[in-house]
Amino acid sequence: MTDALRPSLVSGADFERIVRESIPLSDAFPWTVASVSFGRCVLHMDFDARHTRAGGTVSGPALMTLADTAMYLVTLSVVGPEPLAVTSDLSIRFLRRPAPARVLAEARVLRAGRRLVVCEVALYSEGVEEPIAHVTGAYALPTKP
Repeated sequence: MTDALRPSLVSGADFERIVRESIPLSDAFPWTVASVSFGRCVLHMDFDARHTRAGGTVSGPALMTLADTAMYLVTLSVVGPEPLAVTSDLSIRFLRRPAPARVLAEARVLRAGRRLVVCEVALYSEGVEEPIAHVTGAYALPTKP
């Protein structure tokens, strides 16, 4: 079975529960899981005036939070529900000014090892084909005794 056909090792509902229960600040970001499969996911973040910056655009910290959340979900999609997985690095390249609209995050796993999962995320303003940001990063997995 190819990875594209394998089911995710965590459901969108389970992921949302893990995040909402373990990261209280997550309530400040109106994201939802649109889809998740093994090594791939799509999240949506509704536009919220609290996440804007001068000029009425979506702020960088809001975009980084969405990308990091997508990396967390796509990591759990290949390792299962592991609340102790943590961001080890995140690099973002802002490509264009985001519209004041819902933001979509499309994430995929580039490589999953025993201790590190490397991910890539493309962020889009809803209704716009060109990405607004490109993100790469990794999640470190806890060592097993």
